[in-house]
Amino acid sequence: MIIALDALGSDAAPGPEVAGAVAAVREAKVEVILVGDRARLEAELERVGARGERGISIEHAAEVVTMDDHPGEVFRKKKQSSLRLAVELVKADRAQAVVSAGNSGAVLSHALFVLGRTGGVERPAIATAFPTPRGPFTLCDVGANVDVKPSMLAQFAVLGAAYDRVVHGRSRPRVGLLSNGSEPGKGTELTRAAHALIAALAARSESGFSFVGYVEGSDLWRGTVDVVATDGFTGNVLLKACEGVADALFGLVRAELQGTRRSQLGSALAAPALRSLEKRIDFAHTGGALLAGVDGVVVIAHGRSDTIAMKNAVKLADRFARADLPARLRDAISAPAPALAPA
Repeated sequence: MIIALDALGSDAAPGPEVAGAVAAVREAKVEVILVGDRARLEAELERVGARGERGISIEHAAEVVTMDDHPGEVFRKKKQSSLRLAVELVKADRAQAVVSAGNSGAVLSHALFVLGRTGGVERPAIATAFPTPRGPFTLCDVGANVDVKPSMLAQFAVLGAAYDRVVHGRSRPRVGLLSNGSEPGKGTELTRAAHALIAALAARSESGFSFVGYVEGSDLWRGTVDVVATDGFTGNVLLKACEGVADALFGLVRAELQGTRRSQLGSALAAPALRSLEKRIDFAHTGGALLAGVDGVVVIAHGRSDTIAMKNAVKLADRFARADLPARLRDAISAPAPALAPA
């Protein structure tokens, strides 16, 4: 597989992208096209001792999409950006997937304009996995769509379920709709309409998922649900809140373990378990999130991605491409097409 990597997307670009690409090529059977300013990328490859590295090539791009760029306008104004050229490599079949840690709104707009939507999808959504004591759950959407309709939420449930079947291997994932309570009368007019749609879809034999109804935020880590559908605004707030809580908890634990001699001894004994837990919840070890519903594999990485995160994002994109995930998502959407046809 060949992965196109927007090498100028992250906050610290191009260092993490270049080092991450080199690490991915050395660890996996994958090739990477670094897209960005050739001089900067060659200098960075030289710095990490990978000049002329087998499996690494460069596609020159004269422009960069910044976090301040408007997603729609930047597509028209920066036609030679590293992001645009990386996505176009997938369209031209010179790469099987694209990875970017840049402006997520711009990644969405470029994927839509260049690759197009998967047949039957009303709005693409970002799907990602969260760890729990009983296995991961998939959250969809985590930032692509702030304003949604009931049909979109229903599609997020279908996309999330299809993602879960491919990535986590569950034959019939349990889907929940995020709300402020589990009772049928809870939620908003939007969620109540979406609830009815998802329930109708789940009742169909070809749906491929079961519907557990509304789920609250506290339910997500109890293993009672495999997929959670929500709008991009709520999903992104939840994602960022989880990152903050995880950082705070580990900070508090470290502070407590360094407090006394006894706690320091306990720290030494607990260190392996703590490192293992931190690895499970650190976004760097997830790599990125799938932009589900576009006609190609697009992985969005965190803007703060380091070398490990970029390496894992490339490997995740390779995994999705090998699984032919867009086609499997397309099949999942087409099954309930009459109930989910775009307005």
